[in-house]
Amino acid sequence: MSLNGRWEFKLWSGPAEAPADVMRPDVDVDWDELEVPGHWVLQGHDRPRYTNTAFPFPIDPPRTPDANPTGDHRRWFDLPDDWERDGAVLRFEGVDSCFKVWLNGTEVGTAKGSRLPSEFHVGELLRPGRNLLVVRVHQWSSGSYLEDQDMWWLPGIFRDVTLLSRPLIDDVFVHADYDHLTGAGTMRVDVEPSSAQITIPELGLELQAGEKVTIAGVEPWTAEVPRLYDAQVAVHGETVELRIGFRTVAMTDGLLTVNGQPLFFRGVNRHEHDERRGRAMTVEAMRQDLVLMKQHNLNAVRTAHYPPHPAFLDLCDELGLWVVDECDIETHGFIYTDWRGNPADDPDWAPMMLDRMRRMVERDKNHPSVIVWSLANESHRGRNFGTLAEWTRGRDPGRAVFYERDRSYEFSDFYSLMYTPLEDLEAIGTRTEDVPPETEDDPELETRRRGLPFVLAEYAHAMGNGPGGLADYQRILERYPRLQGGFVWEWIDHGLLLPGAIDHVYGGDFGERVHGANFCIDGLLFPDRTPSPGLTEYKKVIEPVRITGPDPLTIHNLRTFASLDDLEFVWSEELDGEQIDAGRLEVPEIQAGSTAALPPPVETQPPTEMPGDERWLTVRAVLAKDEAWAAAGHEVAWAQFRLGGGSAEDRHDAPSPPQPEAVVSGGVQERGVGRGGLGRVVLGVGEFEGSTGRLVRVGGVEVEGPELDLWRAPTDNDCGQGGRNGVVGEWRAAGLDRLLHRVDGVEVGQDELVVRARVAPDGLGVGVRATYRWVSADDGLRLTVEVEPEGEWGGTAVSPRCGSWPRVGVRMVVPSNLDTVTWFGGGPGEAYADSREAARVGRYTSTVDELQTPYVVPQENGSRIDVRWAELTDAQGNGLRVEGAPYFQLTARRWTTEDLERARHRSDLTPRDHIYLNLDLAQNGLGSASCGPPATPQHTLEPGHYTFSLTFHQFGRSPGHAVGASDT
Repeated sequence: MSLNGRWEFKLWSGPAEAPADVMRPDVDVDWDELEVPGHWVLQGHDRPRYTNTAFPFPIDPPRTPDANPTGDHRRWFDLPDDWERDGAVLRFEGVDSCFKVWLNGTEVGTAKGSRLPSEFHVGELLRPGRNLLVVRVHQWSSGSYLEDQDMWWLPGIFRDVTLLSRPLIDDVFVHADYDHLTGAGTMRVDVEPSSAQITIPELGLELQAGEKVTIAGVEPWTAEVPRLYDAQVAVHGETVELRIGFRTVAMTDGLLTVNGQPLFFRGVNRHEHDERRGRAMTVEAMRQDLVLMKQHNLNAVRTAHYPPHPAFLDLCDELGLWVVDECDIETHGFIYTDWRGNPADDPDWAPMMLDRMRRMVERDKNHPSVIVWSLANESHRGRNFGTLAEWTRGRDPGRAVFYERDRSYEFSDFYSLMYTPLEDLEAIGTRTEDVPPETEDDPELETRRRGLPFVLAEYAHAMGNGPGGLADYQRILERYPRLQGGFVWEWIDHGLLLPGAIDHVYGGDFGERVHGANFCIDGLLFPDRTPSPGLTEYKKVIEPVRITGPDPLTIHNLRTFASLDDLEFVWSEELDGEQIDAGRLEVPEIQAGSTAALPPPVETQPPTEMPGDERWLTVRAVLAKDEAWAAAGHEVAWAQFRLGGGSAEDRHDAPSPPQPEAVVSGGVQERGVGRGGLGRVVLGVGEFEGSTGRLVRVGGVEVEGPELDLWRAPTDNDCGQGGRNGVVGEWRAAGLDRLLHRVDGVEVGQDELVVRARVAPDGLGVGVRATYRWVSADDGLRLTVEVEPEGEWGGTAVSPRCGSWPRVGVRMVVPSNLDTVTWFGGGPGEAYADSREAARVGRYTSTVDELQTPYVVPQENGSRIDVRWAELTDAQGNGLRVEGAPYFQLTARRWTTEDLERARHRSDLTPRDHIYLNLDLAQNGLGSASCGPPATPQHTLEPGHYTFSLTFHQFGRSPGHAVGASDT
């Protein structure tokens, strides 16, 4: 019987205020109501709090503060007369953090362990008809010292409450192994009581509890092919339904294997989070998570940092993901005492820690998806982990054991780190890494550690715009067998949308003094479960099928177990972004780990084409039929190949689209330089301010600029973590956020206009010489920008070195009605130097508003990469065209970079009356320095001499028609 639903509720400031007789039906309390499962702080009672590492109360274990919010929950329920009460059990799947239960006025018991089930025998307290259940929940308890898991502190009864009638089967433990050499399955089902019968109809099996049987020709369970067999365990009066998967987990030759094959994790860390419900997850949201994971090529999940709702693991069994199931233990806040008092090394805490481990293992031991038990997260070293590991291996020797933070790894089957720099990862792959201090005096322990397989527990911190460098990580991870993959941090932004709010909140939004700011906004999904560009990039990087070519066209199956028979391969040929041919490839069977070479479906060296024409071959691997997680046609992998013909550098010599003739009026002339009214200078279709050389009009399009721009609204990864690894500090120290523009000269020549300027911050000697060289080109206007740094960019005795620039490009302003953007280049989503794998060359159209990426904390976003040309048009299709020589990066917004930088929430951004363009030669890479390494040198935009060109055209208008605010 489910007891979920509307409960009566009353919040007290602490235990001392809460009434001692709350269990009485007639207690004098003015009850409110709330929903169970749920958190009271998300239903109008008190407020949520987010911390990353700090406890939100004084560190004095095991004591808690007097100010300990206490919520009394009350529920009346009716029990039918014929309901079997004898032996009934009341089960709570999750209560944060400590609670006491009364039934019909009698105390039943107390429990801790927020993300773990608690059961109470209540049969003798139940009665036919009306029953009263009262639950008192304390936000803080001694258990809170084990629950410092970089998340919102959300008290309440947040998982299901169930009354179970006469459970006669106390325990079931399925042992279902698979022999990859013979194809046979071996099974034994231990049951209490031992009189139980086990039936598996599909295999024609009827077994006694504890009976071992070998079955020839079973189909094994893997994350790639999650084959399950339905089973029933029965005693007289009760039947339990199970789903069994045959698989064998082993550590073989220093690697984690399943069914005889080494695994490779393409994984993610997943907190439970819903933007409105917190950790009170619905099954629908859990399924949505797993469907999105499968659709984006993930094959593994680490349940960071606690056991998930049990329905989540049912879905992992069904849909197919490898699971690292993590115990509800993290003592991270003890870093502020130098680990003094850390429960992990205090034997008095061992029973509580072991209780949590035992409850997780016993709850989840029959899930084939669970292949690794994780003892805890970020809790330093301690003898208690030895106790946990010993018990776990004794109870369940058929799974591996994991723990990252004890750098001796004496209790773990894995060597693991977090946010490892690439050079260190390479050394680990070759087993040439440095000896950690924890094992340098113990040769035997060090030899064991060096023989362990390596897994990245966390990497590629997905905070804000990023993570950058996923492809770099993947190349190294795939290169060395010792490296068995990793888990990106993390799955979803923890932004909360409170009742009536329009912005997602994060730490500090309630005025609290101790908080983790926006460090919880670090997921591959936005809070509403919309995939971010980071997830799109990750999907591309971890594709289980790799396509290389074009001649021959080679298909690599990177799966561990499954062939590619579930996929079909389709191709298309595009000319300048327009499809001209398409078809389907005939691909032979390709087993796991194998490749096949095919002739290309088109000529890779086509006949002579116009200079600048681009022919591309796109090959896509798509599902051949519907799967439980996606429909037929869903794209699994893709690749693009440039085919022969003119080079991209010829792009600016290609014929321009038909343009209106330039207007000759008041000194404006079609070729050469003329003088216009109001001190204006006219060059071809361009009109400039005579004193500054600033462009004000292209044909009929009013513009402002362009002028050199080196700044961007800092990303979370630009800022780093606590000042570590970030580049914003050196950028601001070099004055890049306060650059001033001075015009040193405007030279009007016969066929060109040259503007010489210096761009520099106040108070410093560093600067940049910028030369803008304008010439009339066909029916357009070509700009060449030369950038030359000068001054002490390498630092001085009092100023630090500035090793990178945010961007090199120009910014300009165009009318607000040019709000439709069509471009030929990388797309459809945003891309940057080290997050560009998912950008494919094509022709795309978007509104300016759709170009924005809605990061919870506004920051640089929305750049389209490798743009050959872009057209910004109004509702009638008229506007401005920009061409690169060969490429540029395009950003278009309704607010300035400075607006974006000042904003802390999306509602802080107010559209202005213009559109602001950035046309960049390049931007600095993203990296993942919000918690990890910065952009690599390869993707760092160093101060230096740069030259780039852009060509501007008025697009599509009749002669002389102005395009500006009057057209809106």
